[in-house]
Amino acid sequence: MVIRQALEHCSPRPACRGAGGPEQSRPVNPAAPFATLSNVSRTLAGREVVKELDLEIRRGEVLGLLGVNGAGKSTTLRMLAGVLAPTTGTIRLDGADLYENPGLARRSIGYLPEVPPLHDELTVEEYLGFCARLHGLGRGTAEAVDRVIQRCDLGGVRRRLIGALSKGFRQRVGIAQAIVHEPDLVVLDEPTAGLDPVQTRNMRTLVEGLAIGHAVVLSTHVLPDVLASCRRVAILHEGRLCYVADTAAPSTDGILVRVRTARAMRREDWPTLRIAASATPLDDDDPRHWRVHLPVGLRIEALPAALVERGFGVEELRPEQAPLEEIFLAIAAGERPAVAA
Repeated sequence: MVIRQALEHCSPRPACRGAGGPEQSRPVNPAAPFATLSNVSRTLAGREVVKELDLEIRRGEVLGLLGVNGAGKSTTLRMLAGVLAPTTGTIRLDGADLYENPGLARRSIGYLPEVPPLHDELTVEEYLGFCARLHGLGRGTAEAVDRVIQRCDLGGVRRRLIGALSKGFRQRVGIAQAIVHEPDLVVLDEPTAGLDPVQTRNMRTLVEGLAIGHAVVLSTHVLPDVLASCRRVAILHEGRLCYVADTAAPSTDGILVRVRTARAMRREDWPTLRIAASATPLDDDDPRHWRVHLPVGLRIEALPAALVERGFGVEELRPEQAPLEEIFLAIAAGERPAVAA
């Protein structure tokens, strides 16, 4: 039913609220949210591009804001970063209204727009020092620059001109300027855009590490970025928040998966793996095809690891609940699937 619920939340009804707003009485984790968007809308050129958005971002997590181009992701991030005011609604940082306390943006927010605000004529070290002073670090500038250069692995290029850097290093410098002042909230707009596969992998690792000490929100339309780096995902479509969930949260009943092993298995083989709550053959004539119930708290990756270790192998493995890709595509298409997962 996940896809049906997500699609129903896309309709222009108040149901789209409560997906993480301040009135929500069931937080995803016990930590209070650092940033809260409440009933936020924004109109640009006569068109409402963000509509009644309620969302929370918590310290210690990376939230992925997912949506097709034009879904309202960048506009949402610009409002959250303090560079664009909402038409209606409020944005609070640690309980304080962002637009009644504009100094919060300078102190508490780090922002990487889709096109990083780099100065090609400066070296990496000079530019980051400039950014640190803009954020008011003063005497702590040199120490902050050294710290962020190490954290973003820029030591080998710290004295090179930014204009001579590769796309991957330029993105790293962009993230470095966003966190040089140790903000509470880090806002990243398409941080892996234009990167090659190796650069993308390195960037995902860097973004995932930012959750230590920060609340992080990033926008993307690339599903693997969300799965690799984000603890939670929020899907926007036509300016509305349609879906919010943990990226890898098991259901209250555990996880159901279908698995096809390389070698035939018997019912009595499954208890010896000490990993499955139950296992049922999907075809009595095929001893390699099973429906497996994994208990709550066990990640799905543990199943193929156990099967391979015991010599049974794995040819196919897929969850029975709707994967994020299916949910995302259904929302983006605005279609209701024939069979809801």
